[in-house]
Amino acid sequence: MRTPFTGVGTALVTPFRKDGSIDEPAVRRLARRQIDGGVHFLSPVGTTGEAPTLSHGEKLRVIELVVEEAGGRVPVLAGAGGYDTRETIALVRDIEKVGADGILSVTPYYNKPTPEGLYQHYKAIADSTRLPIVVYNVPGRTGVNIDVPTIVRLSAIPNIVGVKEASGNVVQMCEIFAAAPGEFILLSGDDPLTVAAMAVGGRGVISVASNVAPSEMAHIVELAESDDYAAARRLHTWLLPLCQVNFVESNPIPVKAAMAAMGLLEEHYRLPMVPPSPAAREKVMRVLQNLKMLGAAARV
Repeated sequence: MRTPFTGVGTALVTPFRKDGSIDEPAVRRLARRQIDGGVHFLSPVGTTGEAPTLSHGEKLRVIELVVEEAGGRVPVLAGAGGYDTRETIALVRDIEKVGADGILSVTPYYNKPTPEGLYQHYKAIADSTRLPIVVYNVPGRTGVNIDVPTIVRLSAIPNIVGVKEASGNVVQMCEIFAAAPGEFILLSGDDPLTVAAMAVGGRGVISVASNVAPSEMAHIVELAESDDYAAARRLHTWLLPLCQVNFVESNPIPVKAAMAAMGLLEEHYRLPMVPPSPAAREKVMRVLQNLKMLGAAARV
């Protein structure tokens, strides 16, 4: 039986309408497509969901829609993080009320806390809720890395159950796996490192690419889980151009452009995010064409 928050969790985009409002039917449709595609959990209102541009109420509404659409078929790991611990706790408490199964909490950004500050931040969040928490370490976005000793300290808190590691440092992943308790979940936060992370003890990925290719990402992870790394590598190598092009400009700009080209959503962003440059868009379209993914939404 699968442990919650292992396998592929899709870092869901947030679809907007032209007037800037949330496209609620599209939120439901995209969540349903992911579940039908075989992903193992959903992660709304994170970085890929443009969370910094969503109000408190909008975050809760998107999570509520995803929870309703999931209907208990897959867990929902909702994003709740920021540089103000009190504000994060308030959001976590409200997320608990709308029925999410867990919290994905990004490291405080901009104020760059010390290791002790990081520990106390996450401990305060954990003390405020009964929900399991996955810590999200993405120093390229936040300006601070959660070092291994701090992760190990956090892993001793009962409802801190895992870490999404997006440092890009495979050695750090190895050290976390070696030092943290056996039940502590290590997830890749980078699609291109999915197979590498699982080979050193990771339990899956929170994926951007699965917004476009849910069944393919699920298959990669399931192959790795069954120790068929040769097949996992072959499929991963085939999908690698998509994983890479999603970061040709800041996430989620490329993936939303790709999804719009596939007919999955209207291509709208909230400032300061803007549409891709012509050169970036051309790269995204070329990858979709080469992978024969244009028009794939018609099958949904």
